[in-house]
Amino acid sequence: METESHASASGGAENGEGRGTVLVGVDDTSYSWLAADWAAAEAQLRGCALRVVHAVGRSADTAYGETGVGLTEQVLRGATRVLDDARARLAADRPGLPIDVVLARDDPADALLAAAQDADMVVVGTRGRGGFAGLLLGSVSRKVAAHAGLPVVVVRGEAGTSTGDDVVVGVRDDRDEEAVRFALAEADPRGVGVRLIHAWTPLAHTGLAVPQVSDLEEERHAHGQLLSHAARPVAEYPKVPVDTELTVGSPAAALVEASAGAGMVVLPRHPVEGRLGLRLGTVVHAVLHHAECPVAVVPVG
Repeated sequence: METESHASASGGAENGEGRGTVLVGVDDTSYSWLAADWAAAEAQLRGCALRVVHAVGRSADTAYGETGVGLTEQVLRGATRVLDDARARLAADRPGLPIDVVLARDDPADALLAAAQDADMVVVGTRGRGGFAGLLLGSVSRKVAAHAGLPVVVVRGEAGTSTGDDVVVGVRDDRDEEAVRFALAEADPRGVGVRLIHAWTPLAHTGLAVPQVSDLEEERHAHGQLLSHAARPVAEYPKVPVDTELTVGSPAAALVEASAGAGMVVLPRHPVEGRLGLRLGTVVHAVLHHAECPVAVVPVG
């Protein structure tokens, strides 16, 4: 991937060295600006630098035949304006924030995945017109969330800048401690609580038999132990209020419903199971499409 870095508007990229980096992908759509604003607020909250990436795609160098030089220059000038506008806007709102901008000559998802190698978090928008977001969720957002080796936050709708509501975590199994730890670290500086939600469908509901009360109680006890195991990082954040919730029913439905009053939903991304397994899983995929707040996908396991 070819990239061009530009100096920070607040004193140069070196101001962010040793602080960590929040990475955000931008294009020229409103969804992208929501993601950029959220990422800037997150970087400031963490005391990190912000890196803004805009990709023009490989076609800027290869698709224009004999007139390629002029068109490529035009595309690059437009991309530079997008980055300049983003840097000026974000620096005006947060004058002390170290901001780096990067122009990448690669496909957007690949550009973000490459730039994320030394970042702490990647932030993307939900949809646009084919750049860093497209369709309902966006092929770029989906690919980055599915493949990145670090947390990816997909910023959804006008709720993207919300920081005053609890962080909801969807717990699938006892491997999800890292997702719980991420949620606690997000909640702590915001002064909000964490809701750990584990939903399941009773085994007897998958067939024709009516479940016995004793069977349901045994299952509830087993799932409660699973949730307690995943919740062990809670001890590392004694000031964060934490509620645990066991729910019988669809995990995706429970989490989408909880997102209506949340500042963020955090979901674990488990390793792919089998050759035909979905990289994001059905629950993560559903919540990414329908949640009413930003969704963080955290690789675990």
